[in-house]
Amino acid sequence: MSRIGKQLINITTSSVESRGDSIIVKGPLGELTVPFEANFNLVIESNEVSVVPKGDQFDSAKWGLYRSLLQNAVIGVEKGFERKLEMIGVGYRATKSANGVTLYAGYSHPVDYTAPKGVEIDVTDNTKISIKGIDKHLVGHAASQIRKVRKPEPYKGKGIKYAEEKVRRKPGKSGKAAA
Repeated sequence: MSRIGKQLINITTSSVESRGDSIIVKGPLGELTVPFEANFNLVIESNEVSVVPKGDQFDSAKWGLYRSLLQNAVIGVEKGFERKLEMIGVGYRATKSANGVTLYAGYSHPVDYTAPKGVEIDVTDNTKISIKGIDKHLVGHAASQIRKVRKPEPYKGKGIKYAEEKVRRKPGKSGKAAA
């Protein structure tokens, strides 16, 4: 049995509606569509939503997944999601462009990243990047694509890292012992 799937989803300022093989979640920040299989029922009460499998034991393997997808959609349209990145290194900086961000990350050329639709990118202090949106998957994917431009390296710690990420530093080469 899925312990995640059994949990109820609280909705305060959003509405949940089932249409065929998808669920539409509308809230103050926007609207999201979540794919949903016919093997599950969606029980909508006053301010709580629950996902219930129709009975096959193989359905319970996806029960928690669909509940989590629906929960992320509800949180996204009510509060939104945000990932923060930091650039560390001499000369490493970012500037906001018309539809994304331009990264100066130690290459001989600047790297332009175009934000996907529904994702907003802000730059503060030239080294801090904030990625916001209502779709958790898109926000996380955009953050990983920007981080992939220059991953943090373990010797000097330079690169683009998540704000909460700890970069494990290696000691590097040590000098020879005096002979």
